[in-house]
Amino acid sequence: RGRVLSRETLSGPACNPGLFPFMGGRQGGFTQVELIVVIILAGILAAVALPRWRGESGFEERRLRDELLSALRYAQKSAIAARRTACATFTASPPRADFRLSSANGAADCTTGAGLTGPDGNALVVGATGNASFAALPGDIVFDAGGRPNAGAVISFSGLNAALSITVEAETGHVH
Repeated sequence: RGRVLSRETLSGPACNPGLFPFMGGRQGGFTQVELIVVIILAGILAAVALPRWRGESGFEERRLRDELLSALRYAQKSAIAARRTACATFTASPPRADFRLSSANGAADCTTGAGLTGPDGNALVVGATGNASFAALPGDIVFDAGGRPNAGAVISFSGLNAALSITVEAETGHVH
């Protein structure tokens, strides 16, 4: 009760807590372990997040491949269902594929036809985004009324493994 606090009682961590009270009043920087952990986390973030942020993740190439695969299958099935010739025409700049359906039964190509309507009711066009492109520009693919192509084809994409190429079988028109 009548106790008077001296200068020694008031000096210590309670009087000068600093930035962190548990540090006991000492002033200091980061430890070497903390700095190494921050550098490692920054490296992981740079290796994973930066390529995705810049659009170099490989998703664009895979998207182009998957959409083109689906569109080629759809064109083949449309040729069979409509008993008309269906064509896929490829362009390099910008990388895209346009699909058409001939207006005449037994036509050799689709010059007399119109754009093939996709499942969404719009013209069926597959375009690349980002840096996605064809490794080599494929030739036009023409499916006859029986679903057979004019020739077999292998479509490769830049930035993707060769195992992920699209193959159109010459005899059956199977697209895989």
